[in-house]
Amino acid sequence: MRRSSNIKKTRFEGWYFKHHKGGETLAFIPGRAGSGAFVQLIGAGGSRQFDVKEFSVKGGVIRADGCAFSARGAIIDLPGVAGDLSYGELTPLRSDIMGPFRHLPMECRHEVVSMRHALAGSIAVDGREICFDGGVGYIERDSGTSFPKWYRWIQCNDFSEDCSVMASVAAIPFLGFAFTGCICAIVYRGKEYRLATYNGARVRESSPGRLSVSAGKLLLEIDVSPGAPGHALRSPVKGEMSGVIRESNDAAARFRLREGGELVFDLSSDHAGYEFVK
Repeated sequence: MRRSSNIKKTRFEGWYFKHHKGGETLAFIPGRAGSGAFVQLIGAGGSRQFDVKEFSVKGGVIRADGCAFSARGAIIDLPGVAGDLSYGELTPLRSDIMGPFRHLPMECRHEVVSMRHALAGSIAVDGREICFDGGVGYIERDSGTSFPKWYRWIQCNDFSEDCSVMASVAAIPFLGFAFTGCICAIVYRGKEYRLATYNGARVRESSPGRLSVSAGKLLLEIDVSPGAPGHALRSPVKGEMSGVIRESNDAAARFRLREGGELVFDLSSDHAGYEFVK
């Protein structure tokens, strides 16, 4: 994980550390913005926001008061939430998920740190210990000024086979106009697939319950049923954490990937992370 420079007051940066095993999912979001530093937590029981007084990023370690996050694991020390987790070898993408757009002045820049890695350790939430030994993790980072006006984001690595998926479709403002952009990364049985605007991907369908994207010979279809409306999380608006989004971490979803008309996989999960912002 690379070192981050000092953030300007009008910008934000945040990391998303997701941990999953069986029916348990916990995600921690440490970050900072013009409105201050924070750690957010989202789990099956809801979401929590913690204001942080001390925040630093140095040597690949993110420190937020008593918490520490890095490529090696996480130490959690928050009111009612504490524990230690260690990570196995991370699975980064072959190249930046933003492609050539990483060089342009974007409203929000997205990074995938690890599509999948092994977990060990446990977290206690209000006295209930959640064991993540043998579980799987995922890490991403966002930075910029604001989240898109509308977007769909889904992530899952809870499958019966070795597979991890991250897909996002969003309204992208650029030089006075806007376009629909998409970034989708899939790692299946060690092979990476990429569908993105910069490699000719086309969004065929984008609705609360369905996402369909094609790029060359690849076709990704996702059908999702979020169930509950999700839990509230603070989101950035012009560098301040003044917005509110909702995320479900137990959405039921079906993922199908075809290449040249041939089915690569057809996998389902009841524990996908899903955000739908109109």
